[in-house]
Amino acid sequence: MRLMALDYGFATVGVAVSDELGIAAMPLETIVRKNKNKLRKTLARIENIIHERETELIVLGKPLNMDGSEGDMVKSCSEFKEMLEKRCRLPVVWQDERLSSHEAREILVAGGIKERHEIKKNIDSIAAAIILKEYMAISGK
Repeated sequence: MRLMALDYGFATVGVAVSDELGIAAMPLETIVRKNKNKLRKTLARIENIIHERETELIVLGKPLNMDGSEGDMVKSCSEFKEMLEKRCRLPVVWQDERLSSHEAREILVAGGIKERHEIKKNIDSIAAAIILKEYMAISGK
């Protein structure tokens, strides 16, 4: 089963996919929006990736606060989840994304990337891969 993970943010959406066997999680790309309220092109790109990769399930990072409570970002992310489900007609499941961006930054720095723009360009897709990896470990998929 091919899976996709998304790390939703106001300006970007990090995208990661699994391999065909659902064993490995790999960063794919970061979709950048010019306007945080405009999601049409973002959803269209996600839909294209779903068809290209024959995706069967979307894992969406749930941006919980460190204490496990839901903040303002969860509301925006929930609205995005509803749009995804309607447009893509695939199941969309939540995965706790706490510290995924922090871990992604550490991976980039450990890999020798120190320039701020290079970190910014790659952090969201790597965070999505971390979200996907954690989902696969917990769910057994």
